[in-house]
Amino acid sequence: MFVLGGTRSGKSRYAEDAARRLGGERVAYLATARPGDPEMEVRIAAHRRRRPVAWTTLEVGLDLAAAVEAVPAGHALLVDSLALWVAALIEAGEAAADHWTAVATAMGERDAPVILVSDEVGLGLVPASALGRRFRDELGTLNQEVATFADEVVLVVAGLPLSLRARP
Repeated sequence: MFVLGGTRSGKSRYAEDAARRLGGERVAYLATARPGDPEMEVRIAAHRRRRPVAWTTLEVGLDLAAAVEAVPAGHALLVDSLALWVAALIEAGEAAADHWTAVATAMGERDAPVILVSDEVGLGLVPASALGRRFRDELGTLNQEVATFADEVVLVVAGLPLSLRARP
């Protein structure tokens, strides 16, 4: 399942509800957010409070593929979010395309549901900076790739899910 939405759209909450439904207590939450300022720390704390205690949480660095491989078999996998992972890669001078094949391969080998969360970046203004445009381009391209193989794609707007591709 691929869940997209804008900032504060409700996409994470929707994905968490889906993980509860699909995985119960056997969910591994791969968190890509890194605390860097007080506002981000507040957001991270809110996400932590919403997660069931029984879920396994892994803080992910740049090597998302290794984190996926570390998740116990049979656990549903929730990655929140691809946008923050791409931002961290760009900050480290790397490109998402160089990592994505390994991540997709690791996810494809899983025997349990996989839920990916990402920001929809193609609906806004053209970013003013070259770095902003690079982020938009890399994430937009990655989102398209993820959507091609996801069995279900949901766009969340104002807390309301809009199915772009329903589960077969």
